[in-house]
This record gives sequence, C-alpha cells and structure tokens, in this order.
Amino acid sequence: MPTNPTLARPIKEGTRASVTQKSSYIRWFSEIGINDIPLVGGKNASLGEMYRELTPKGVKVPDGFAITADAYRYFLHEAELDTQIRKVLEGLDTRNLQDLRQRGSQIRNAILAAELPVDLENSILTSYARLQGAALEPLDVAVRSSATAEDLPDASFAGQQETYLNVQGRLPLIDSCRRCFASLFTDRAISYRVDKGFDHFKVALSIGVQRMVRADLAASGVMFTIDTETGFRDAVLINAAYGLGENIVQGSVNPDEYYVFKPTLKEGFKPILQKFCGTKEFKLVYDIGGGKMVKNIPVPPGDRARFAITDDEILQLARWACVIEDHYSAKKGCPTPMDIEWAKDGHTGEMFILQARPETVQSRRDMDIMEVFKLKQRGPVLITGRSVGEKIASGPVRVIKSVHFINQFKDGEVLVTDKTDPDWEPIMKKAAAIITNRGGRTCHAAIVSRELGVPAIVGTEHGTEVLKDGQVVTVSCAEGDIGFVYEGRLQFDAQRTNLKNLERPRTKVMMNVGNPEEAFSLSFIPNDGVGLAREEFIITTYVKIHPLALLDYEKMEAGPVKQQIHDLTLGYADKAQFFVDKLAQGVAMIAAAFYPKDVILRLSDFKTNEYANLIGGKAYEPGEENPMIGFRGASRYYNPRYQAGFALECRAVKKVRDEMGLTNLKVMIPFCRTVEEGRRVQAEMEKHGLKRGANGLELYVMCEIPSNVIQAEEFSEIFDGFSIGSNDLTQLILGVDRDSEIVAPIFDERNAAVKRMIAQVIAVCRAKKRKIGICGQAPSDYPDFAQFLVEQGIDSISLNPDTVMKTTVAILEKERG
Repeated sequence: MPTNPTLARPIKEGTRASVTQKSSYIRWFSEIGINDIPLVGGKNASLGEMYRELTPKGVKVPDGFAITADAYRYFLHEAELDTQIRKVLEGLDTRNLQDLRQRGSQIRNAILAAELPVDLENSILTSYARLQGAALEPLDVAVRSSATAEDLPDASFAGQQETYLNVQGRLPLIDSCRRCFASLFTDRAISYRVDKGFDHFKVALSIGVQRMVRADLAASGVMFTIDTETGFRDAVLINAAYGLGENIVQGSVNPDEYYVFKPTLKEGFKPILQKFCGTKEFKLVYDIGGGKMVKNIPVPPGDRARFAITDDEILQLARWACVIEDHYSAKKGCPTPMDIEWAKDGHTGEMFILQARPETVQSRRDMDIMEVFKLKQRGPVLITGRSVGEKIASGPVRVIKSVHFINQFKDGEVLVTDKTDPDWEPIMKKAAAIITNRGGRTCHAAIVSRELGVPAIVGTEHGTEVLKDGQVVTVSCAEGDIGFVYEGRLQFDAQRTNLKNLERPRTKVMMNVGNPEEAFSLSFIPNDGVGLAREEFIITTYVKIHPLALLDYEKMEAGPVKQQIHDLTLGYADKAQFFVDKLAQGVAMIAAAFYPKDVILRLSDFKTNEYANLIGGKAYEPGEENPMIGFRGASRYYNPRYQAGFALECRAVKKVRDEMGLTNLKVMIPFCRTVEEGRRVQAEMEKHGLKRGANGLELYVMCEIPSNVIQAEEFSEIFDGFSIGSNDLTQLILGVDRDSEIVAPIFDERNAAVKRMIAQVIAVCRAKKRKIGICGQAPSDYPDFAQFLVEQGIDSISLNPDTVMKTTVAILEKERG
C-alpha cells in the first residue's frame, strides 16, 4: 500500500502486546459475519455479514473495518481503567439522577484522558491508511459504536452509544475512537444496563470505521421490513430526508414516508403503496472549520415540498430490504424483520446500506392476541401528527422544552416536547402518552414509545405551542396513520381477543373498509377479505379536488380555487395524475393489507351535492332536488358530463392491478339501473384497459335497486357477482328517503318485503352460479339479520370491522343449526 503524505507522523513502535493480541484488534468487514457479535458487536457483525454475503447479490455496503471488543478490553486494562470504573460504580442507585450523573462524568473523563496503547493506535492508523488508499486528502469516515450486547432480540442497546460522522485525519480518528469507548458509560447507558440486569464488564464496545457516503449532498434514512405500528409483515416502510441520516434517527425532522408491498415487488411489479411528503426542515451536512464535523442547515422551501428520493430509488431500497430480510431469516431459521439504515451518495447517485439489525418490537408481539382500542366519544381536535402504536390514553399535559427540566415531570402526565433522545428515557417510561413537534415513525420517540407500549404522536410541528401545562387531553393513535390529540378526557374501550382457537364459519365473513390508514391494522381481524372498499373516503381525504377541475386546471381562471389546487398538487405538472396516484395509493393500501384475499372496490358513488363539495366541484355539478336517485353511480360513468373524470378512476384501478400487481382487486359498479347501463359502463372501462376477464378482472354489480333483483338473471349474464346494498335497496323498496327524519322510523332492512327481495336474488345467483354477498349495514347492526342471510345460502357477509367478531359468533351458531 502506498504511503500517504497526509499520514506523515510515523507509526509508533509498541511492545505491549504479542502478535496474536495485535491481530485481534482489527477485523475488516470482509472478515467478519453475524456469528462474530462477541468480537465486534451487533452493528459491525451485521455490516460484515452484508458486505461479505450480500454484495454479490447487488446490495451495496461501504467498506470499512472493526476495532474489536478485545481492543476495548485491552485499552481499559492497560490504562488501569477497569479497576477505576468498578470502584466508581460501587453502590450506584440509578434512581438518584444527580449521583448517576456525577459517577458517569467521572468515568467518561477518565477514559477521555487516557492514552490508547501504542500498538492499538498503530493498528487503527495502519488500517485507516489502507482504507484511504492512494487518495491525497484524508479520507472521511463514520466512526460508529457497536456494543457486544446491542441489537440482540432480547436486549436493544441501540442509540445508547455514540456515532461520529465526517471524521477526517489521524488525530480526529483516534479522538473519536476514545469518545466512542467513553460513550459506553453515558448516564443513560449505565442506567439501561442496570435496569436490564447486564453486567457492565460483560458488555464491551467495538468500533466500526466505515467510508462515509456523501448523503450530505443527497438523502438518507431508515427502513423497516415490517410495519412499525401494526406488525404487518408484507410491507417495507421507508423514511427519507435530505442530508446525513442522524436527523431522522434523532427525530430532528419530519421525514418522507413510503410503503412498498413485498409480495408483488418480488414478482417484478412496482407496488409503491403510499407516499407521504414530510416537511424535512433541516439537513445535516459537512461542516468546515470551527472544530465541528457536521452541522444542520435549513432546507429550501422548494426542496421540502418534493420527495427526497425517486420512485426507482424507493423500489431499489425496498428490493434490498427484502434481500437483507430473506438472508437473515434463512440464517436464523425463522422470519426476521429488519431495521435498516441507508444513504444516497450525492457525488455518484448510488444508494448504500449503512446498517441492519433485527427489529425488536413488532416482531416479538403475540399475534394470537388482538387488542383493539376505540373511542366512545370525540371532542375538539387540538393538534394532529403521525400516530405511533394503536392505543388511546388520557392525562394532563406537561410541556418540557429541554432535558434539563425533566425532573418536573410526574407519573401519568402526557409528555409534550420538541423531540427526544436517550436522555429523556427516565421520564418517557412514566408518561401516559408522548407528543413531539418533530420526528417520523422511526425516530427515537417513536421507537421507545413502542417498546414501552405508550401511545405517541410525532411530527405535530406545533405541539409545544398549542398544548398547555395542566390541560387534560386524550391522545388517540387508534384511528390509522394520523394521531389525534383531543381536548378533555374522553371515554374509550380496550378489547382483547384471543384468536388462537377461533373457529371459521362456512359463510365468508368480509369487511367494509374505507380508510386506507386502518387497513393494515384491520387485516389482523379474522376475515375472508374486503366485501366493500369505498373510494369516497380516499377522494375526500387524500385528493379533495373534483377530477374535472384537475383536468381543466390549465384553462381555469386565476383565483382561490386554482390556488388551492396548486397548493395541494405541488410537484405535479400533470394535475390529473395527482388524482390517479392518490386514489391508486389509497386503494392499493387496502388491497395489499388483505392480499391475496378478494378486495371488492366500489367505484365512486358520490351524489351530485357531495361532488359539488369537492374543491372546484360546484362548476361541474347540476343542482338536483333529490340527489339520492339522481345523477349518481353507473349513470355518471358513460355520461359526457363525467366521462373524463371516470377515466381517471379507471387509470387508478389499472395502476393498482397492472403496475402494482394487486390482482386480488375486484371492481363493483354502484347504482346500475338497467342491464344496458351495465353494458355501457363496461364498454367505457374497456377503453381504459379494464376488460372483464382480462388478467383475472372480475366485475360485480351493487344490488341496491329493485330492478337489480327483478332482472337478476339478465344482470348475471354480464357480471361475475352481486353485492347487496341493503341501505338503498330498503329505501327504494319501501319508498323511504333514509335521510328524512320524519319517515326514518319506517326504514327497516328487516321488513318482510325487503327480506323477500333479498331471498329472491340470492336464489337466482345460486341457480346461475354467480357470487352473492352483502355489504349493507343490516348484518352489522342485527346479528339475527346475518343469520337470516345464512339461511338463504348467501356466499359472503361484509361487516363493519367493529362488529366482525360478534357477528361471526352469530353466523357460527346458525351454521351449527
């Protein structure tokens, strides 16, 4: 190896260790693997494993070397620090924070003041020179702590020790190594080991010295091969932000969030299920001079509004995540979800994996026990953010803006702060709930709250300003990805169900699902798929804009409506594509959550007054006296007034099925008045690549008009199945406007006329060998109505999620006779 002119200081001669001892100080990544945790710690063992085994499979890992745990022990012994540390820690009570701080500081100062043994320092500097190669400038490296007990399934020491970035040159490298050794005795690390029952001297520290990836010029982040909130195992969750990755880990920014579906990704599809654009306020970059190695700088507003990485890069990361998970699962002989750090190099555009460790929270959850929290009432919403966990809790607010004031916190309070790090953990375990201004669902606050089983809402942006000390709030993380902080102490239920020996009925029990954010969680309820996936919630919540207004954006006059559309569709030159992407992502989340079970998507069933309420909608919708039986459902799809809007719906469905590979998605036509109308809708769908039977596409019709029952045989010739919409069917059989309070008492799905019509259509479907289910409200409200449907021989009953368990019991009773 050529001598580097920047390493002019001669290598020291040492006599303290034998050749055998010296050889144990350094291990290159190519020389170590997952079985070397006792020697190089969890991080380094994993890096070596990936560098050695997965580089041939295309996974890129920056090269480097490990300073071993033997080197750490040698250093402590030679400097006589081990004896000194034992004396300092005698009689320690970790509950006495002042005493803990004093003793921790004494130990760290002693380590920082000690000289490394000459031969150890020589070994480190020689390896650094080899890593640098022929480059004239000092190589920039990351110096990462790797404790020998961290990242094990039964003990997570992650985040307890330090990492130093952009370390350049011999002296800074040695100094950073000494600081890493000292970080094994931070106050939090000492307390953690005592609380977990680990002997301080059975835990050693290895150090990883790894080439820096110039993410300061691009982006970086964290990804999990399991959904961190629900434990759903078929998705990769990726967080991304600009600059070096410490900001995401520390919760300093609200990152982008992407979900990718693993099963169809492995089949060659591009299943990006969801993309959430975070605010990404700051980025961590290299600093020059002043003694600092990195610094935070603001991100320009234009960059904040854009995603940090491209779709192709998202998919590449997800593929690597699957390769890594599959490798570790095979190695361990059981499914092993992974927690992975990644970075993009701004010079070359290449992506790299920086770390990987087993996920230690959701992967250990008892999946036979289902715990469901549900609010019984709602109050004013004070603030929202990203939900962590699926629980609900109430308590008085305690705003703490600095770790120096954590002694003010009391048991059972709701902790509200800007962000957390390991120094906050003593009070986090006492909190009823945790709320932070900054951070995503892979930040410190999120990780610790999951381990503690405490609900948390991160990334609220203004929580410390909006919420006040002593104010009683209810923190709800049980409503999907968005967490809500409500005013007051609200009532809620918590139900635990053991699913282990739950019997399944012959009749399929499906679910009605509208909110994509709840889909992963709902998939754990015993089910046979989704009998009704609604577009309406997705359009009103994620799109918000009338599709025709998006199509006409360019010719729209300047004004408030055009400005609203501009603000919501930032990053989209083609505004119509915004509708397609958002609708496709919402639908895909539901289809993926229940894959490969059937998910039956009902195309948009807004009425004209509801369409008019969308942004820009008033310009396109007629005024109707009775929208309930007006321009809705199938009649819209082929009508010139809405044809172009329906085309966008079709493009979204096609994207889910063809691009993402979610062919379990079936399509249902609502409010189809005549057989001819059914044909015209299908002809319209074919124009946009959705042909019945092609690529296994099944088309269903809502049975919600008396004509659907009366002409059931004719409808069965052009549709694959029926789904009874008991709400509208009851309304039209009895001639009752279900929105009218005056005649509301007459509305009853159990009326003899309604039941006779339902029995009739079930009989026709059975004779014609067509699928027949129900997605209306009646079986959710009345278990006896569900039993009536079983008597008639219905194929499936689709229920509101909160009624699935009790109605399943009623169905089983009926099937047993």
